[in-house]
Amino acid sequence: QLQAFGGGLVQDGGSLRLSCAASGRDFSTYAMGWFRQAPGKEREFVAAASWGSGSTYYSDSLKGRVTISRTNTNTVYLRMNSLKPEDTAVYYCAAKRWTVVQSMGVEGSKMDYWGQGTQVTVSS
Repeated sequence: QLQAFGGGLVQDGGSLRLSCAASGRDFSTYAMGWFRQAPGKEREFVAAASWGSGSTYYSDSLKGRVTISRTNTNTVYLRMNSLKPEDTAVYYCAAKRWTVVQSMGVEGSKMDYWGQGTQVTVSS
């Protein structure tokens, strides 16, 4: 019910915008966010956004280089700037119902839905 788009190959310093489209139900009561997993590493939280309050929350390590936005209840975007080779990873979108955005960044937090992931590769 979540499908991520927009990954690809980009040069060091480049930008990319990822999209995630949710289907099958109204996601207005869900916080939606992005995670990423690099080869050989644990999955890590990137950013999250709510719909009703418009709240956003970012990983400290990526704050300033990424912007999350929701233009409607069922779509979330992640704009990434100044990309580095260490940003290479599979990026996943996720949704969690009736929660504050900060909870999506809690290690081990259980999501209600996951997307299939989109590969982002940053070349040096």
